[in-house]
This record gives sequence, C-alpha cells and structure tokens, in this order.
Amino acid sequence: QVQLAESGGGLVQPGGSLKLSCVASGFTFSNHVVNWYRQAPGKEREFVARIFSTRIGGATNYADSVKGRFTISRDDARNTAYLSMTGLEYEDTAVYYCKVVIFSGDRSAEYWGPGTQVTVSS
Repeated sequence: QVQLAESGGGLVQPGGSLKLSCVASGFTFSNHVVNWYRQAPGKEREFVARIFSTRIGGATNYADSVKGRFTISRDDARNTAYLSMTGLEYEDTAVYYCKVVIFSGDRSAEYWGPGTQVTVSS
C-alpha cells in the first residue's frame, strides 16, 4: 500500500525558512520521481519542484516562482524527500503536497500525501 506523509509545515515570518519532509512507504522509493505541489486558498494546485530517481542522476526541476529559494532533495535510505524553503514570501502560503506516480505495465496511478500547511505571516 503506497503511503506518503508530509510534515514540517508551520507558521513563519516573511523571509524565514522551513524544511518539509515527505516520508514514503509501500513502493521502491529510490526508483521514482518525487514531486512537490502546493495549493493556496482559492487557487488551483500548482507544481513546485520535482526530483528524479538517483539512479538516473537525481535531476531537479523547479517552478519559476521558487527557483533560487527552494531546494528539493531526497534520502533514499530513509525513503524521504525534502523541500527546503528559504526567503519565504506571503505568496508561498499554501498546503504543500508530495506526489509520486507509480507505473505498472501500461497503467499508472498518482499517489498524494494529505499535505502540510505552510503559512507565511508577520
């Protein structure tokens, strides 16, 4: 059973930092891309960052809005992905989710965690 669990959210002042974690279970974590998304109140869920499997180099992608401020990483030994966020802005307030896509033959399924709230406020 695939499970994802985010943690590390909280209340932070503008310019502050947080580090989110996504702990995975139920699949071979090291083989899969891990994505972070976020959803702000009244807005659609949007892509934040992704990290590819370490086995193919562990490349990363970022949304333009977070480039240079957020860093995605992974620790395959701990089945955990991280999102380090610095220079937080009011606009970063959202629920943050991690997502993986599991392929089986010609089928695929998306799995999401329940999310963790990040609030940037003075």
